[in-house]
Amino acid sequence: MGIGNRSVEGDGTAGKVRNLAGVAVEDVGESDARPPLVLLHGLTFNRTMWQPALAQLGQIDPGHRALAFDLPGHGESPSWETYDVDSVAHGIHRAVAEAGLDRPVIVGHSLSAIIATVYAAQFPTSGVINVDQPLQVAAFAGFLQSIADQLRGPGFPAIWEQFAASMHVELLPASAQQLVRSTSNPRQDLVLGYWREVLERPANETAERASEGLAALRTANVPYLIVAGSEPEPDYRQWLDETLPQAVITVLPDSGHFPHLAHPDRFAECLAETAQWTATA
Repeated sequence: MGIGNRSVEGDGTAGKVRNLAGVAVEDVGESDARPPLVLLHGLTFNRTMWQPALAQLGQIDPGHRALAFDLPGHGESPSWETYDVDSVAHGIHRAVAEAGLDRPVIVGHSLSAIIATVYAAQFPTSGVINVDQPLQVAAFAGFLQSIADQLRGPGFPAIWEQFAASMHVELLPASAQQLVRSTSNPRQDLVLGYWREVLERPANETAERASEGLAALRTANVPYLIVAGSEPEPDYRQWLDETLPQAVITVLPDSGHFPHLAHPDRFAECLAETAQWTATA
C-alpha cells in the first residue's frame, strides 16, 4: 500500500499517518480519560478536511486523541470491493480496535454521518457527531433512484455538478473553498459504489434499516450531536425529537454543507465538549 508510518504536519496539527486495518489514518494526540475522536470525511473528499478544526482543537484542548481516516477508496486508502455502509463501518471498527481505542466518539460528515450512526448502533461508543447529514433517508433514496440512469451513464458529471452546487462552497472563507475544491475527487465508480445500496434497494427497506439503527441508539441513549450548516425545517426537528430524543442540534449558520470548515473554531469547541460525554456499553 505504501502508507508506512510517518509524521506529518499541516495547518498547525502534527500527527502520524498509520496503516490501520488497511486504511490510512492520521493519528493526533495521546489516549487519556477523554474519549478519543474518530473523524470520517464526506464522500469524494479525504482526511485533510479536518485539519482546520483539529488545529483549533489542539489550541483549546491540547493532546486530545483524534484519528482522521481516509475512507476506503479515498486519499491514501486503497479501493475495496464493496463500500456498503455496514462493510465500511466494520472496517472502521477493525482499525479502531487495532489502534487500541476504547469507546471513541465517531464524527462523520455528510454520508459518513450515516456510517458513524451505523457504527454507534453496533459497536461500543461514547457518542456521535453528525456533520450536516439528515437522518430521514427515504426521500433521498427515492430521488437517487429516479436519476439512477443518469448517475450510471455519461450524464454523471453534470449531475454531480448539481450536487456540488447544493453544497454552497461559496459561503466558505477563501482558504476553505480552496481546500474543498482541491480535495474533491468525484470519481463515478466511487460514488456509485458508496451509493449502491441506496440505488438498488427499495427505498422503504432502506428507511426501515435506518429506523432500526436509530432505535438502537435511542434505547442505549447514545449521545448524539448534529452540527448543521443551516436551520433544520420544523417538521424535521419534530421527527428527530420523536425518533432520537437525545439528539442535540447546533447550527453554525451560513455554512452550507461544511460547518466544520466555515467555523473551525466553533466546531473544535464541539469536539472538545465530548470530553464530558458518558460512554455507553
